[in-house]
Amino acid sequence: MSTDREQPLQRAGSILLAATPIGDSSDASPRLVRALGEADCVAAEDTRKLLALCSRIGVRINGHLMSLHEHNESQRSASIVDRAEGGERVLIVSDAGMPTVSDPGFRVVSEAVRRGVQISALPGPSAVLTALAVSGLPSDRFCFDGFPPRKSGEKQRFFTALKDEIRTLILFESPRRIHDTVTVMADTLGGDRPAVLCRELTKTHEEIIRGDLNHLIHATRDEMRGEITLVVAGANPRAERAEDHVAAVLALADEGMRLKDAAAQVSEVTGIKKNELYRAALARR
Repeated sequence: MSTDREQPLQRAGSILLAATPIGDSSDASPRLVRALGEADCVAAEDTRKLLALCSRIGVRINGHLMSLHEHNESQRSASIVDRAEGGERVLIVSDAGMPTVSDPGFRVVSEAVRRGVQISALPGPSAVLTALAVSGLPSDRFCFDGFPPRKSGEKQRFFTALKDEIRTLILFESPRRIHDTVTVMADTLGGDRPAVLCRELTKTHEEIIRGDLNHLIHATRDEMRGEITLVVAGANPRAERAEDHVAAVLALADEGMRLKDAAAQVSEVTGIKKNELYRAALARR
């Protein structure tokens, strides 16, 4: 009788995206250890870092090892998918966390989808979800925006576009740029916006700084080191007003509906009192 251990973890002719530890190498799962040892081809963001991880977790890569990073992914995606099409078990790993999430792998996955090659994922550590979980900020709805732009003007426009986003925001940032980034965020989103800075998650010197953006400006004045994930509360939802829906009322009226009936119909959809909608539409006319 065969056991799960005797069955290959990955099907031949497929691509497996594997999450790697974001700090503590003991977070590497037994499935990751197996996948690294069984893969016919391992594409890593940094082969030296992967080999160092393998040394710490006691696994040997038996397949072909190659690099896959932001500077060569466009050129190598097709050949990596070729390997899977040829029957190889291809494993893709980044330096930390899940490939494709602000890390290489997206172009490979897109090419594999286009060709109909099977893709699966081996779940594991995630700086995005770890930071969100410990932040204490609303986690029922959130958005991840990767690294913000480096240039000042682009960064300003980037955060201005997020000013009214009501979901919790999660970002990555370099320790060299974090002070400038939280300063721009305070200017565009408001300094009193609750925020949590997570540095070196799961590592020995893990640090979590809570407060608001104004507090983080002061907390990041001195040089910082390590990987940083920033979690920021979303904007308070703006209460809808009758004036926001006048155009819809008038559009119905232009089609021949009585203004009061048009206000009543829009009221049913928006929940705003029909009398308020009617008066606002009447004033606009």
